[in-house]
Amino acid sequence: MHRPTLARSLHRLGALTAAAFVVTVATAGPAAAHAEVEAKGARALDQNVALTFSAESESGSAGITKLEVILPEGITAGDITYKQGPDGWKLAPTSRGYTVSGPKLAVGEDAEYIVTVRQLTDAESLVFKTLQTYSDGKVDRWIQLDDEESGDGHGHGHPAPRLDLKPAAPGAKEVGPTPAEEPTTASREPIAQSPTPASSAKLAADDGEDDDGMPLAVPIGIGGAVLVLGGGAWWLKGRRNEGA
Repeated sequence: MHRPTLARSLHRLGALTAAAFVVTVATAGPAAAHAEVEAKGARALDQNVALTFSAESESGSAGITKLEVILPEGITAGDITYKQGPDGWKLAPTSRGYTVSGPKLAVGEDAEYIVTVRQLTDAESLVFKTLQTYSDGKVDRWIQLDDEESGDGHGHGHPAPRLDLKPAAPGAKEVGPTPAEEPTTASREPIAQSPTPASSAKLAADDGEDDDGMPLAVPIGIGGAVLVLGGGAWWLKGRRNEGA
């Protein structure tokens, strides 16, 4: 009498377990993909920080070909140096950040690369909105902020990569902009200028001086005076001879 009851109970338990499994499989959504940025132990105002970016593939038929990053305020494309990434991929600056792109990755392969930022800003966290492009033209937009509603209502949205920062180290300061290129030697040479009237008169006066620094007009004037005096003396002597 007890055996049929036990059998019915086991059968009923098995049916409930199977039903629960079916419901779980039917209601479970796909695993949420994500894009991330990491820099272990990063502090505000840290310099030459390596940032590791990763973006998971959500396509079952196309490979990732490009990632475009919109940089947070205070960081420009000129502050970014490309370190490593997928084979053949390169970094190119844009008006709002940069792109890293190249030959398409294998279907299902995640994209990962590393850049160095010249200095992090003085903030609690930095958001790097990212657009992920596939070989078929599809674009995943990893741009949602924490206070924005998730894309599908089940936590499967596209949050932007966020880097949380520790407080700045004591004495840390913002560095200035990249120093401008030093002028060349040629640009520092003086430019020849045309002489002004005053300088021309001075040059003429300087040319009229002899080696002793005496103006040339002085000896000429003395010689003229000697000739005049000599001529006057000769004329007076001639008059006296006529009167005698």
